[in-house]
Amino acid sequence: MKITRVLQLVAILQVLLTDSFCQCPKVYTAELRTGSTTASTHRVMMLHQQILLVFGISLAADICASRSCYSEAQVSIYNFCNLTGIPPVPKNTTMLFLNFNYIRLVTSSSFPLLEHLFLLEIGTQLVSRVNIGKEAFRNLPNLHVLDLGQNRILQLDLDAFVGLTSLTVLRLFWNNLGDSILEERYFQDLSSLEELDLSGNQITKLHPHSLFYNLTVLKSVNLKFNGISNLCESNLTSFQGKHFSFFSLSSTSLYKTDETVWAKCPNPFRNITFNLLDISQNGWSTEKVRYFCTAIKGTLINTLNFSFHTMGSGFGFDNLKNPDEHTFTGLEKSDLHVLDISNGYIFSLNSLIFKSLGNLESLNISRNKVNQIQRQVFFGLGKLRTLNLASNLLGELYDYSFEGLHNVMYIDLQQNHIGIIGQKSFSNLVNLKTIDLRDNAIKKLPSFPHLTYAFLNDNKLMSVADTAIAATYLVLERNWLADLGDLYNLFQVPGVQYIFLKQNRFSYCEKSVTVIENNQLIFMDLGENMLQLVWERGICLDVFRPLSKLQYLHLNNNYLSALPQGIFRGLISLTGLNLASNFLSHLSPGIFPQSLRYLNLSRNQLFSPEPEVFMSLSILDISHNNYVCDCTLMNLIVWLNETNVTLDGSQSDRYCVHPPTLEGVPLSFLIYDDCNEDELQQTLRFSVFIFTSITLLMFLMAAIIFTRCRGICFVWYKTITKKMIDSHPRAADTSEYKYDAYLCYSKNDFEWVQNSLLKHLDSQYFDKNRFTLCFEERDFLPGEEHINNIRDAIWNSRKTICIVTRQFLKDGWCVEAFNFAQSRYFSDLKDVLIMVVVGSLSQYQLMKHKPIRIYLQRSQYLRWPEDYQDIEWFLNNLSCQILKEKKVQKKADGIELQTVATLSH
Repeated sequence: MKITRVLQLVAILQVLLTDSFCQCPKVYTAELRTGSTTASTHRVMMLHQQILLVFGISLAADICASRSCYSEAQVSIYNFCNLTGIPPVPKNTTMLFLNFNYIRLVTSSSFPLLEHLFLLEIGTQLVSRVNIGKEAFRNLPNLHVLDLGQNRILQLDLDAFVGLTSLTVLRLFWNNLGDSILEERYFQDLSSLEELDLSGNQITKLHPHSLFYNLTVLKSVNLKFNGISNLCESNLTSFQGKHFSFFSLSSTSLYKTDETVWAKCPNPFRNITFNLLDISQNGWSTEKVRYFCTAIKGTLINTLNFSFHTMGSGFGFDNLKNPDEHTFTGLEKSDLHVLDISNGYIFSLNSLIFKSLGNLESLNISRNKVNQIQRQVFFGLGKLRTLNLASNLLGELYDYSFEGLHNVMYIDLQQNHIGIIGQKSFSNLVNLKTIDLRDNAIKKLPSFPHLTYAFLNDNKLMSVADTAIAATYLVLERNWLADLGDLYNLFQVPGVQYIFLKQNRFSYCEKSVTVIENNQLIFMDLGENMLQLVWERGICLDVFRPLSKLQYLHLNNNYLSALPQGIFRGLISLTGLNLASNFLSHLSPGIFPQSLRYLNLSRNQLFSPEPEVFMSLSILDISHNNYVCDCTLMNLIVWLNETNVTLDGSQSDRYCVHPPTLEGVPLSFLIYDDCNEDELQQTLRFSVFIFTSITLLMFLMAAIIFTRCRGICFVWYKTITKKMIDSHPRAADTSEYKYDAYLCYSKNDFEWVQNSLLKHLDSQYFDKNRFTLCFEERDFLPGEEHINNIRDAIWNSRKTICIVTRQFLKDGWCVEAFNFAQSRYFSDLKDVLIMVVVGSLSQYQLMKHKPIRIYLQRSQYLRWPEDYQDIEWFLNNLSCQILKEKKVQKKADGIELQTVATLSH
């Protein structure tokens, strides 16, 4: 029932939002762009807020209806309790919550004497009108916080708050209150009031009652989402002499009727000072901002918020002005320290626009359309410490772009389109400590002063060689770095302690500089790269040698199948190592430093790891590995049951994969009583050891002889078996196929295929050959579409043999034939595809092609031998593959190949 109720509410909300927005989307967009929002548009915004409120109330009521209403530990919670009056609560209650009920009337007798009550909330009552009577809260002498917000219509008696001399916070937001709430004596007894929230009401003008003179500690006034249109000095005389830590006129109607009105009357904020003056979301243009700054000339303001404005021409327009040197002149004597002009349409930062703001310390110009920074833009901002230009349209930075910012410590340039940076753009900013250039298109870095944080991730850096950068925290994640040799350059960065290199492309190594000992690096993240491609070639194995102070190293998701011996040599301070999500199956004792305390080996392919590898650890994660649960795992099981090492993950995350009878069984459930040995078993084992050693020696000798002469041995073997088989009559071929196999290869490889395969397998080349093969040069019908010839060849052949070379991977017809043969696998439930790799193609090159990658996930391929004496053996193996019939059995967990018969001619 609750789910049905929620779905109904969602449907109602969608309809209401669609109806209200569809009536005026173009009008509202135009008005917001020009800053001339009408009263009707304001009502639409209010309607949206109310709709969302109703939806939230209903949804919360459905979710919370099952919760009990209770009092506990001096807190009484009675939200969503269908109350129509004040419930009895303990006398020592300090907090009382009565939201989302049906209380219509609060009088002087509604509350018992609650001397300890500190906070009271009676917001969002689910009735059309809430009446607060005379001295309604007189029995709450120590109340500090009173929340009456979001009641649809709040009717207040003039003496409703009498007796609340200790009240410090009063919240009356979204109550449909009019001008009288400020003009009448409602707050006559609130001598301790510090915070007043009147946002979202119907106040259209400010004429605070003279009693506000007595509210000497009032620090915060929120008038956001009201309809206040004009202000003059006479409007706020009751506020004169006060210092407001927060004063909000955000999302009001200021300047909507007469944008020059403040130029015609004295300063409305005369003799008032502000820590934060919020006039954001009013959609002011450059002219209106200039009028405002001129009107409040001399008013002391620490922080001024103009965000969500319409200053600037935007991209591709010239009808609206960008701020110029006169826009903020009126703030020259305001001692402004923080200016926020974010979320607008400023396209060009013109010269000298901030020249009057000599004391400014923080400037936010983010989320505009800034594409141009003119010369001397920041002239006069000698004290600026923080500059935010994030999420703009900057494409390049010049050497003069940041001139004048002698004391700037933080510059945010993330999410622009910066591709080119002048070499000296930042080098003269000697106090710069943090530069944020994330999510740009930088290919080459300029010079930087000594930084603390350098955020350079999500760019297009391909190399950091010849880069002059010095930073403690160096973030280079998600770039295009592919040469592991760049690490040797990064290790020379002065003072670097943290390097983040996750999700780059490290796959080869060309070391160009010498290793520097005693590096200061503490943390390095190399996760999600391709280090296996580097280390399998045996190069750059000393990359970690100079990092004697490194404590944490991340190598997860690097396709590592083995750890080179000595790869961690030199990491004498390493305490944490992350090797998760690789392909490690074996760990050699002594591979890890003795200092290691935390090791993550989850999601590898460990079969039966030896516990001595983990002896020095304090925390170990070996969950989700492919454990083979036989007697070889006994030592690990015993160690897991007795060790003091903390094991990350639950016991169910360490389970058997093989044998099938134990698949999914947690290791903690295993008992190996049958693996214990008595003296007789030990004697027998020793005898077996001697016998095995002698047998192994003989086998090694035979293996050496076979290795050197295996070609001759195989010829002898074939000759003997052929004579034995030829003595029996050959079985008749009952096959339904026209060909035994279809050879698919690149035309450029035909000569090699003919000499290496056709002459040895095809019966039309030599009568002694046993197979009828199909290939393009001989068997394709002239004039027929090529794709039809390929399809007929595949379906008329028992098997399809793809000769995969570099030319094959470049040939679209070959790849299409490979894909077509795979489709037959799924339609016939037969494994009819044989893949033969010729040449020095690596697994990585093969996996780049989707059809081949799908094939490799279920089958193995054949590789043409490099040694000439192995060719006969290979051809014999290929012949067996052609004759072997493989069928596919469907199971609940996938498709499994099973060999069910072997056919022969």
